[in-house]
Amino acid sequence: MKIVSITACPTGIAHTFMAAESLEKTAKKLNYEIKVETQGIKVENELTVEDIKDADVVILAVDKKVGMDRFKGKPVLKVSTKDTIKDPEKVIQQAINGEGTFVYSNDKRESGNKSSEKKGIYGHLMTGVNFMLPFVIAGGILIAFSFAFGIYSEHPLAVAFSRIGGDLAFSMMVPVLAAGIAYSIAGKSGIAPGMIAGLLADADGSGFLGGLVGGLFAGYLTYYLIDKIKVHKSIEQLYNLIAVPVVSVMITGFAMIYVIGIPIEFLLNTMTNFLNGLDTTSGVLFGLLIGIMMAADMGGPINKAISTFSIGLMSTGVTAPIAACMAAGMTPPLGLALATILFKNKFTDEERTAGKSCWVLGASYITEGAIPFAVSDPFRVIPSLMAGSAVAGAISLGAGVTSLAPHGGIWVMFVPNVIGNLGMYIVAIAAGTIVTAACLGLFKKTITEEERGNEYVV
Repeated sequence: MKIVSITACPTGIAHTFMAAESLEKTAKKLNYEIKVETQGIKVENELTVEDIKDADVVILAVDKKVGMDRFKGKPVLKVSTKDTIKDPEKVIQQAINGEGTFVYSNDKRESGNKSSEKKGIYGHLMTGVNFMLPFVIAGGILIAFSFAFGIYSEHPLAVAFSRIGGDLAFSMMVPVLAAGIAYSIAGKSGIAPGMIAGLLADADGSGFLGGLVGGLFAGYLTYYLIDKIKVHKSIEQLYNLIAVPVVSVMITGFAMIYVIGIPIEFLLNTMTNFLNGLDTTSGVLFGLLIGIMMAADMGGPINKAISTFSIGLMSTGVTAPIAACMAAGMTPPLGLALATILFKNKFTDEERTAGKSCWVLGASYITEGAIPFAVSDPFRVIPSLMAGSAVAGAISLGAGVTSLAPHGGIWVMFVPNVIGNLGMYIVAIAAGTIVTAACLGLFKKTITEEERGNEYVV
């Protein structure tokens, strides 16, 4: 039995390669031949025409759209990367047994549930977020580089960094978010009205939330104009080329100016004033909530919701929540790495080896590094991670720590003036790491010598 597979997550980093590793290890254990193409930042181990021709089944472990034309006539099983990481054996057996598979032909399913192909609002939002992230990360870190010369420095390099990062890249955050959401819903035709929605949101003060709502509005409006309004074949091309962009941009623009922008601007201003006015106690409570959400699903919807919200607040000048997110997001892998050293008898040999990589993953703010441990023992590991992240988030926000960079983990701490109240930020990360490790040592059971060599111990 020969299997070919593609793994791909929206960011192209952690889940992509974890899913691939899970499939490869499990297929080897089950004596199946498999080749996995990873579509991360770049495509690696690409499937050839011969690979696909010889394959008995295709497994798509993906959280975003991937090209399907090359799999025409092949039985395909489509699942999420998270399901693949959690139970790869079940996924492989489903594919082998034909459970939930469909035969791809002419860009349509011959069988299977068509509705499962629909992304849903969350999927569209995540597409927009992934369009936005390179602008946010590049812009934020370049702004941080400019501050390395001093906050008010007129040094030519500082001015250039600030102009590229702050005036241009970072300012495109909201327009690109809205354009990405609209593109996810309506394809290329959604980009123009989505971009206009984002630009108006940025200009009129409704900011990140306005861009999010505006992108959804622009996308669904454009989708309706293209898909639901039928025009004669003779004018269809002219309609799509001229009428759709003009009407979608015009209606979206009027909606943003007169309907969407005003209430969201009021809401955003109220929220910003509330967050800026938080006292220490309120900051601790909000930080606890951020920490719990960051560790709850380690890169999943809950994690993405709070981190995306915090990134959005950066556009309004509120930079404390994103610092709490980073601290809380680093502690799960770091705490696990520490626990595998302090409590060796609680982990398998493979987990202890994986713990070494968690030092780098945690330091780089890649919370997903904790997923394999959580999958193997969720009822003990996840509460431990949430406890440590809650402590880290509470200390960070309670102490008023701020960050001018939305990503980068500990590495941005070496750039002067990026992290406000750096000492307490280090304390927050260290405390969260220690609490996570201590909870793991307390809750996880001691494993036997026989179990130590197994991959998973529940």
